[in-house]
Amino acid sequence: MDMKYRQFIHILVIIALIACFVSPVLAETQSDNATIYYNTGTVLLDRGDYERAIESFDSALASNTTLIKMSDALLYTYRNKGYAQIQLKRYDDAIQTIDQGLTLFPKDQMLWNNKGYANYNLGKYKEALAAYNNAINFEKNYTIALINKGDTLSKMGEYQGAVDAYTKALESDPENRDATAGLATAQQAAAAASQTTMIVIVILVIIVAGGAIWYIKFRKPEMKPEVKKSKGKKK
Repeated sequence: MDMKYRQFIHILVIIALIACFVSPVLAETQSDNATIYYNTGTVLLDRGDYERAIESFDSALASNTTLIKMSDALLYTYRNKGYAQIQLKRYDDAIQTIDQGLTLFPKDQMLWNNKGYANYNLGKYKEALAAYNNAINFEKNYTIALINKGDTLSKMGEYQGAVDAYTKALESDPENRDATAGLATAQQAAAAASQTTMIVIVILVIIVAGGAIWYIKFRKPEMKPEVKKSKGKKK
């Protein structure tokens, strides 16, 4: 009986040890649903299935995100969800997603760039420009943000600023076609705007000069009323 009792105790100890190792693994697997949803969303995003990708990213964010916070997966969840919403032209939704991501990753240049792109497509050019400037502040040679900034400034009629943005983009990526094309267009627009300004100035000068000449040449002299001096009565 004593031998059997000892064997029974040994078995219980082994079972307890196994439970100690298995329980954390099971708990980790259960809490890692966020990674599964994230990976699924990434695959769907690559396939262009944006609707289902968004659903997967939402499921990831609704799960326990402890493990994906340890890597870049949480950041990419916000990036990818916002990108999918942009592809579906849900720009307001994209901005909301990106803002949520920026509360956790305020220095991420891609989130700022994508926020700028969403605002640009909504016609909110000042907001777009501010977002692009933030992206560039965190990554000075961020070519895409520089090009997008140039596009926005061109849209706002600030052609010289656009020229500067495209030029900086080409410094970081000399062969970039979008930057090259944007620079050429902005330079032409800047030259045309400068020429138009000069023409307007010349026309104004001519109008003012003509008005002055007309006034001097054709104005009628002022007629001063004749004043009679009253003679005092002699006493």
